Amino acid sequence: MITFLEGTLVEALPTQVVVAVHGVGYQVSIPLSSFDKLPAVGAQIKILTHLQVREDAHVLFGFMSTAERDLFRLLVNNVSGIGPKTALDVLSGISVSSFKAAVVNGDAGLLSKTKGIGKKTAERIIVELKDKVGIAAAWEVASASHAPTPEERQINDAVLALISLGYKQVDAHKAVKQVQEKGDKAASQTTEDLVRQALKSLV
Repeated sequence: MITFLEGTLVEALPTQVVVAVHGVGYQVSIPLSSFDKLPAVGAQIKILTHLQVREDAHVLFGFMSTAERDLFRLLVNNVSGIGPKTALDVLSGISVSSFKAAVVNGDAGLLSKTKGIGKKTAERIIVELKDKVGIAAAWEVASASHAPTPEERQINDAVLALISLGYKQVDAHKAVKQVQEKGDKAASQTTEDLVRQALKSLV
């Protein structure tokens, strides 16, 4: 799977970019939230990607932050009736933090203001994310009102990343905790380090 592209930004539109990597131009669909974070055309760029394989094409979706890609994967993999296009619309219409708050608070009204999301779909997003992956509980723990320690926040971010890849919450949490308990170096690890090491024990 193509997990990121690093090269030169050749073209930038609100819905897609073209990134040149070693003489090959990759067309990548992006949400507006990522478009706002793009460097100038001609600059070097590293963009996180998700590859969708269809019968007629291989389609790349790109994100300028891990949180955006994780939310995209959660929607596509865990909510029935939500495809890549609608998931991009969600990211284009609401911030990741606002989306998390809406799910935790059961605020279907806020979600339904997003393009392509009606009230019934918004309610389904809330129900299925809570029921299928227990995601709302993790988001609630990670919210500012609970003032988690940096270590707790890092664990939550890593667990959410693993859940977005399709792992069960209990397995993801167990794997991340095992990585953190392995030694003194845990505090200096990034969330990506935790995810990468946790994946080794989950394979």
